[in-house]
Amino acid sequence: MSGEQEGVRCRRAQSVTRAEEIQAVEQKIRKSQPDKPIHKPRDSLLSWTSGFENFTGFVNWAFLLLSMGGLRLLLENFIKYGIRVDPVQWFYMLTGQDEQGSEHPSIILILYSVVPVIFCLLTEKALSVEIINRGVGMTMHVVNLLVLIFLPMVMIHYKDGFSLIGASTVTTLYSVLFLKLWSYIQVNLWCRDARQNARNKSLRRQSLSYNNLPKDDNTKSLHHKDSKDDLSNTEKLLVQYPDNLVLKDLFYFLCAPTLCYELNFPRTDRIRKRFLLKRIFEVLAGTQLILCIFQQYMIPSVKNSLIPFSNMDVTLASERLLKLAIPNHLAWLCMFYIMFNSWLNLLGEVLHFADRNFYGDWWNANNIDTFWRTWNLPVHRWALRHLYFPLVDMGYGKNVAGTTVFFISAFFHEYMVSIPLKTYKIWAFMGMMGQIPLSHFSKFMERNYGPRMGNIVVWASLIIGQPMCIMMYYHDYVITHYGQSLLEDYGHV
Repeated sequence: MSGEQEGVRCRRAQSVTRAEEIQAVEQKIRKSQPDKPIHKPRDSLLSWTSGFENFTGFVNWAFLLLSMGGLRLLLENFIKYGIRVDPVQWFYMLTGQDEQGSEHPSIILILYSVVPVIFCLLTEKALSVEIINRGVGMTMHVVNLLVLIFLPMVMIHYKDGFSLIGASTVTTLYSVLFLKLWSYIQVNLWCRDARQNARNKSLRRQSLSYNNLPKDDNTKSLHHKDSKDDLSNTEKLLVQYPDNLVLKDLFYFLCAPTLCYELNFPRTDRIRKRFLLKRIFEVLAGTQLILCIFQQYMIPSVKNSLIPFSNMDVTLASERLLKLAIPNHLAWLCMFYIMFNSWLNLLGEVLHFADRNFYGDWWNANNIDTFWRTWNLPVHRWALRHLYFPLVDMGYGKNVAGTTVFFISAFFHEYMVSIPLKTYKIWAFMGMMGQIPLSHFSKFMERNYGPRMGNIVVWASLIIGQPMCIMMYYHDYVITHYGQSLLEDYGHV
């Protein structure tokens, strides 16, 4: 039977080769004819089978069209509201202080963040010298982290004077601090376990040591001796546990552009002054640009969406949503560049931090999973190293571990939105958990309609999902803090 299949394959190969030869001969004969033929088998350029991939002109066209649409919206807002940009108000919004006020609650909380850091370091020192046992130490760490994450929630809810931007800054800082201290605690735990294992092994008799190497091979013994000396010299240059438990090392990690702690980070030899100046300029100019987009573009569109969204006027609400989508997406793209390319590179350059791989080519992501794995690599690495892999090692399935990662991410998204607004809804949480079914849908589109369609799903979720979330939170914020009467006042305007 196998011989027959081999014969069939051979005849097919011969037939294909024969067909190609016939086509080549036919084409040669056609070219020699006096009618000067110019046609040959070809696909249209925009057909999927053409293999054409250079769409640079369309990208330039789309960028120009987007810029013209944004300029039109800018002129419309300027005609209706004038120039709304007011840099003086940015300071008051950040600190929570009005012109007559004297308190700076957001700054006070930012300064207080040093307390849980010192407490964490002291606990680790006590664990390293075995003043307290492992159970007590881990309990102290858990309590410290819980107080760290819930303190802003209590203070912002009950203390007056917090502005939206000031409270957002505090919750973002405390969220980052929580993740960094989690990594710090877990890495030091791994080091203590390794030290304990080394102690247990040192009590056992070594079956072979460098002193017992064969003496008849001098070259081999010398090679082992040199290798041992090189390894010893290298280890002396590296920080070993518990020598890393110093304030300088911990604060370097807290300032470094990473969420994952290591005893020895890769370092650069020098600071590139021109590179640093470029990043500083980008941060300063980009921040002003983002604030201008918020004040001039987004705030009027968000306010105008309140009544249609409250009345469930689908047509008008959709128009407001699409109008808000353009400035919101521009602000999001600017924030991505300023945060992941400018700010983190600035920190890395000042601190001689050599690992600058902060993001991947998320814009080419063909499904939601790929997007979340590439757009924010510091968070992705933290989730894998300190959550996903430990859960898998404990015996949980990959689906459970992946769902847990999305759950923790959803909690922090909600934490950084609901607390500053003092509007405790679950829209951001549900939006993040909704990424799981959206991931399956994007993979379905990629599988059945090609990678390009999967990429379109990713972009559509970014462009439409964020302004929808903003409109929902703004509506709930107005209802929660100002009541239904403000909606009626807006309706009469």
